[in-house]
Amino acid sequence: MAGRIEDYALIGDMQTAALVGRDGTVDWLCLPRFDSHAVFARLLGNEEHGFWRVGPAHAGGGDPPVADRRRYRGESLVLESEWDTPRGTVRIIDFMPPREDHAPQLVRIVEGVSGRVRMRSSLRMRFSYGWVVPWVHKVGQRTVAVAGPDSVWLDTEAETHGKDLTTYSDFTVGPGDRVALTISWQASHREPPQLPEPEEALRTTEDFWREWVEMCTYHGPYREAVVRSLITLKALTYAPTGGIVAAPTTSLPEEIGGGRNWDYRFTWLRDAAITLSSLLRTGYREEARAWREWLLRAVAGDPENLQIMYGIAGERELAEAELSWLPGYENSTPVRVGNGAANQLQIDVYGEVTEALHLAHMTGLARNDYAQLLQLKLIGYLENHWYEPDEGIWEVRGPRRHFVHSKVMAWVAVDRTVKLIEAGDVDGPLERWRDLREEIHREVCEKGYDKERNTFTQSYGSKELDASLLLIPQMGFLPPDDKRVIGTIEAIQRELSTEDGFVLRYPTSSEVGEDGAALENVDGLAGEEGAFLACSFWLADDLAMIGRVDEARKLFEKLLALRNDLGLLAEEWDSKRQRQVGNFPQAFSHVPLIDTALRLTASGAYGV
Repeated sequence: MAGRIEDYALIGDMQTAALVGRDGTVDWLCLPRFDSHAVFARLLGNEEHGFWRVGPAHAGGGDPPVADRRRYRGESLVLESEWDTPRGTVRIIDFMPPREDHAPQLVRIVEGVSGRVRMRSSLRMRFSYGWVVPWVHKVGQRTVAVAGPDSVWLDTEAETHGKDLTTYSDFTVGPGDRVALTISWQASHREPPQLPEPEEALRTTEDFWREWVEMCTYHGPYREAVVRSLITLKALTYAPTGGIVAAPTTSLPEEIGGGRNWDYRFTWLRDAAITLSSLLRTGYREEARAWREWLLRAVAGDPENLQIMYGIAGERELAEAELSWLPGYENSTPVRVGNGAANQLQIDVYGEVTEALHLAHMTGLARNDYAQLLQLKLIGYLENHWYEPDEGIWEVRGPRRHFVHSKVMAWVAVDRTVKLIEAGDVDGPLERWRDLREEIHREVCEKGYDKERNTFTQSYGSKELDASLLLIPQMGFLPPDDKRVIGTIEAIQRELSTEDGFVLRYPTSSEVGEDGAALENVDGLAGEEGAFLACSFWLADDLAMIGRVDEARKLFEKLLALRNDLGLLAEEWDSKRQRQVGNFPQAFSHVPLIDTALRLTASGAYGV
C-alpha cells in the first residue's frame, strides 16, 4: 500500500514530477508531461501498477525500511535520503534534471557513507496508469521497456536481471562508492535517448536551483517556508509554455475512502493567477511573463468562451473518465483523469485573471497590447453576464447559484480595469464601467449580506457561510475595519472552524435528518472533506488585517507545523485523522502561505 500523503517528497524537472516515499519508492510518475499517463501508479493502486524502489536490501515478506533522515539539498529540489543499517549508512540522491535538449530523466545516485551496505533496486514499469505491461528487453548494456508510443530506458553500471515482470539490480556500496541508476523516457518510434551523465546532471540541477532561488526578494523571518513554497510552485510550472498545474497528482482523496477525487494536473486560471501574484511579489517576473503569454494563447480571440481551466499547453478538451482497474488511494474511488469542471461557469475567474494582469502591469512587466485588449474584452463580456448564477470558486456540481464571492470578483475585474483606464494606460468606457462597478458593489451588499447575523453569506438568500468571503478585504471590496468584514471573519471562525482551529470551505451538509445523517450536500457531492488549508491561511491574513496580529501569527505558525518534514502541503487537513488529504503538493496551499508570510512580515507580527 502507498504511504501517507505527507510521507512523500516531490522531485521534478518543470515538465513533470515524481513522488518519492520514505522507503525510497517512487510511487507516482507521469511521462513525459504532468498530464501524461503514469508509468508508476502504485500511489493509486498497488505494486502491480508500477513503482521503483531503491534502498537497503531486506528480507522478503516485511515492509522495506524507511529512511532515518531525509532533506532537500539546501534550497533546491534535490532530495537526499539516508538509512542507518546494522552494516553501515547509505545515502540516496534523487532528482530530475531540468530539461534542455535531452529526454526526461529520473536520476538516483546511491552513495556509501559508512560500512558496506547491500542495496537493491526493484523497477516495475507499467504504462497507461498500470494497465499495460511493456515488453522489457536488453539493447546492449541498456534495459528498455516498450509499449505503444512509450519507451523507458534504464541505465546503470550495476548488473540487472529480470524476474516476475520486474527488473532488479543488486549491489554493495562502501564509503565513498557511488552507483547511479537513471530512467529516461523516449517516444518508442524514435532513436534511443542519449546515455545519461548522472554526476554532471546533478551539478547542473543544483546550479539551476541555486541561481533561481537567488532571485527571491523575500528575506524575512519565514524565509525557509517561503522559499520552499516558491520552489514547489516553480516545480509545478510547465516550462515550455508557462502553464501552471494545480498539483502533479490525480485522485488523492479529500476524504479517505470517499469519492471526492479529482484530477489536478491542469492549469486553472484562478490557481495560476494567484500563483503569479505570489511570484511577482517575490521577484519572479519571468514566470509572470511566460504565464501571460500562455494565457493569451489559451484564450486566443475568444474570451466569451473562457474556460476555468486548460491543459498545460492550452488544450481545451479535458474530458473526464474513470480508471476502473485502479483501486484508488486507500480504496478511495473512483480514480479520475480529466476534469469535467472545465466547462463550468465560474464568474470569479474573470476577477482573478484581471487582477493578475493588473498586478503584472503595476510591477513593471513590459507592456503587452494584446493583454490589455484581452482585459477589455473580458470586462465587455462580464458586463453582460456578471449577474448570472454560476458554479462558483469551489466548482459545485449542484445547481448554479448567485455566489457572493463570484460577484465580489466580478467587481474586482471591473475595478482594476477602471483603474487602468484612469491611469491613461488604455481607452475604455470609463463612466459606464464606474457605474457598473458601483452597481455590483451595491447589489452584493444588499443581497449577499445578512444584517441580523452581521455577515456576508455564501450566496444570495442563503444562510450558509463560505470561507471565500475572507477574500473580501484582501481584494479591497471593503476596508478591513468595516463592521461587515469583521462580522464575517468572526462568523467564519465560529461556524466553519474545526476543533483545532482550521477552516472548512463551507458546510458540506445543508440538511440533517432525525438520526443526524446528512440528507443533502450543498455542493451536489456525497461525503465530507477536510479543512481547506488555503482558507485557513486566508483567515490568518484577515486577522492580521484587522489588527489581531498575535492571533494571526499563532494560526500561521500552527499551519506551518502541518507541513511535512520537507515543507510540503496537500490541499486539505483531516482533523479527525490528523493527516494531510487531497492532491499533493497543492499550489493553492503554498500560494497563501507565501502571501500570509509577506503580510505578517510587513506588520512585524512574527515570533522571535
